[in-house]
Amino acid sequence: MRICFKYSEQSPCRYKEMEKLLVESPYVSIEREKWKRLRERKKIDLSDSQLEEIRGLNEVVSLKEIIEIYAPLTRLLKIYYDNYRSLNRKRMAYLSTDKVSIPYVIGIAGSVAVGKSTTARILKKLISSWDPSPNIYIVTTDGFLFPNSVLQQKGLLDKKGFPESYDLKAMIRFLYRLKSGTRELTVPQYSHLKYDILQGEDLKISNPDIILFEGLNVLQTHMGRILDDSHDLMVSDFFDFSIYVDADERIIKTWFIERFMKLMETAFTDPASYFKHYASITKEEAIEISGNIWDRINGLNLKMNIERTKFHADLILHKVQDHRIDQILLRKI
Repeated sequence: MRICFKYSEQSPCRYKEMEKLLVESPYVSIEREKWKRLRERKKIDLSDSQLEEIRGLNEVVSLKEIIEIYAPLTRLLKIYYDNYRSLNRKRMAYLSTDKVSIPYVIGIAGSVAVGKSTTARILKKLISSWDPSPNIYIVTTDGFLFPNSVLQQKGLLDKKGFPESYDLKAMIRFLYRLKSGTRELTVPQYSHLKYDILQGEDLKISNPDIILFEGLNVLQTHMGRILDDSHDLMVSDFFDFSIYVDADERIIKTWFIERFMKLMETAFTDPASYFKHYASITKEEAIEISGNIWDRINGLNLKMNIERTKFHADLILHKVQDHRIDQILLRKI
């Protein structure tokens, strides 16, 4: 784990104290070179078109990155998943209860523009190749945002993505039913083109084995009350494993601005786009506007709400400027 210590005469930092903190970290820090050797030697078949589908806008992910980083990760997840299923079988046998299949839920958290969605798509592709192949779905918290009309009434349209912009009760209710063994569920869908919830276009989830639950705030400790006044639940209460995708804020801001520039040439040119008015602005204006959006909204949300949840995760993937993962932190227990 990388820990920075500032030295001052008022608060001298002793080497032994630093060493103690590093030794006592609840995480194992694994450098890239060691991590990549953990993968199975099974060949990963991905065509150029499949790789293009996996990549996010402005997300640079090579086949080498998938082989060296995500293949070892899915091998690790297979160990956790198999142990989870084995424990469920033993528990049901011990209690002499009917067999109920409860999905394994993997939470994926991190900032806007850090690559959460790409991580989810890669994991889904690799996990789908397990034998036997599990029934796997990606669910994003975007679908649980309040509609724009509600956000406007609440004065929260400029705080979309902050914890208060989500229908947390609906999110908790979905996860509660999922972990109760409900086999047929629906999730609202969000359109980034229209910047709003798509009414009547819910995602249908049928007999899931694994759910990849991806979003900005999924590791936060904000409560949602759904049962009665004596029951408080958190989104992360329903996770069996959690991942935080990390990078320095200045790097994520650069990625956000670069993504905004690409959207100007693609999605923003669509007449149906909520942001079509940005399609005709100059490059200089785009850099200034997107930088301002970051500072007022996404960067603020990262500092206030998202980044502080990092160490709730079971595993942290740290990225550098070129989108490569250089370090993996894995919780010891």
